[in-house]
Amino acid sequence: MIISFNGDEGAGKTTIGKKVAQKIGFNYHYTGQIFRDMAEKRGLTTVEYLKLGETDPSIDKEVDDYVVKLAKEEDDFLIDSRMAWHFIPHSLKIYLQVDELVGVKRIYEQLKEKNTRNEVRSVRSLETVLAKIRERKETDNKRYLQYYGVNIHDKKNYDFVLDTTALSREEVFEKVMEFINSKMNADKSD
Repeated sequence: MIISFNGDEGAGKTTIGKKVAQKIGFNYHYTGQIFRDMAEKRGLTTVEYLKLGETDPSIDKEVDDYVVKLAKEEDDFLIDSRMAWHFIPHSLKIYLQVDELVGVKRIYEQLKEKNTRNEVRSVRSLETVLAKIRERKETDNKRYLQYYGVNIHDKKNYDFVLDTTALSREEVFEKVMEFINSKMNADKSD
């Protein structure tokens, strides 16, 4: 079984994705880190790098090819990726959503502790983080619509959508695991 995770910024997809993969014994893959690493090599923030992708399809193609190759080579894994649901249509597709301001506050707190996102070079304020998150979302939406004709935030693309706004990490984890377990059990009985 392949599980693809997507969601709003700050919804908890990376945190929950890692925890789920560990719980069920799946490998965890994260395409966001590939983008961040490629941006860093060029001395750019992730947002700056992804903006290049608006005119240079090779920016996305490298990661897209990685996702397709992974699906051919591995059977059981979880992938945290904006487009895995599209490139691995047979995956179990999960989307975590969150109120924009709640998501931004979560990211802001995380960045104050440790800035691993390479999206905001300095964390001055919630407003700075909000502006960068909106810029990132805009460039993502533009690229995916332009190159693939898809809206990554359209809930119809997913098998399970969960609003994490008012939920604790543990509650999100439990609800996601309930859904995954129901699908794994259904697969076993087929």
